[in-house]
Amino acid sequence: MVIFDTVTKKYKDNIIALEDITFRIDPGEFLFLVGPSGAGKSTIMRLLIREELPTSGTIFFNEIEVPKLTRRLLPAYRQKIGMVFQDIKLLNTKTLEENIEFALEILNKSQKEIEDTTDYLLDLVDLRDRRELFPYELSGGEQQRGAIARALANKPDFLVADEPTGNLDSENAMQILEILKTINKGGTTVMVISHDFNLLNGSNKDRTITLEEGKLSFDSDPREMTSDKEETEENTISSKVKSKKKTLPLSPEFNKLSPSLKKKLVQYALTSPEILINITTRELEDMKLSKKENTELAKFVKQYLSSIENE
Repeated sequence: MVIFDTVTKKYKDNIIALEDITFRIDPGEFLFLVGPSGAGKSTIMRLLIREELPTSGTIFFNEIEVPKLTRRLLPAYRQKIGMVFQDIKLLNTKTLEENIEFALEILNKSQKEIEDTTDYLLDLVDLRDRRELFPYELSGGEQQRGAIARALANKPDFLVADEPTGNLDSENAMQILEILKTINKGGTTVMVISHDFNLLNGSNKDRTITLEEGKLSFDSDPREMTSDKEETEENTISSKVKSKKKTLPLSPEFNKLSPSLKKKLVQYALTSPEILINITTRELEDMKLSKKENTELAKFVKQYLSSIENE
């Protein structure tokens, strides 16, 4: 699901936040990303959601090369990642229920789907009886559980919890972890970012990636990757990334398109019809399609939109 391939991030004055970071996360994993303050954990999160760009190396999410995404495509991409922050970020002017509903309204969900999904998520985090309360009327643990529910509103493929227990006592912290593990058992990939190594107590079976001073110092389950520099190129993560880039990571709907058009869709990270129909005219011009490819693409979009309307 996620590949960081020899990623380095430098800021001005030659400050190195990350240096030569390589790791892979598979679908369905539950893992911890830990390290002291300033180790580079938040930089990894910002790179993943493309708030920052790597100085060198690259990042893949479901075979989309993240640094190459245009700003126009970022909203659709970020919907695939649910974010839970230490400072909660619930809207204080809305009740807990309204916070979740608002996230669904942005996605243009039907009223019935909004109501059903909100009920399900409130049950998941055991807050149905708190639905009409405002965030400031909830305890710290309840606020964080509410933030988790809101992050799940768009059914993300990957849930990233950044210091989700940082302001909580040990009892509430364990409760949050249990909820995250329940979510993971339901099929969502979960990464917990924390500086609190106490969270790992009793979590020996969970994968742990440790950062120190911007470098990856430990990975308890390195996913078939090695730091041995003498390993043959065929077994390195870079060669795995290259082989992935040769494979068309496209939705099945694109199968009947011509090879040249599919190649350009891959090049511009347009890997699904949902992403394709949101590009701008300028971005379409940048693709430099031939007249034949333009006609083919226009015909595909027309047929796809028609099929959606008929559902």
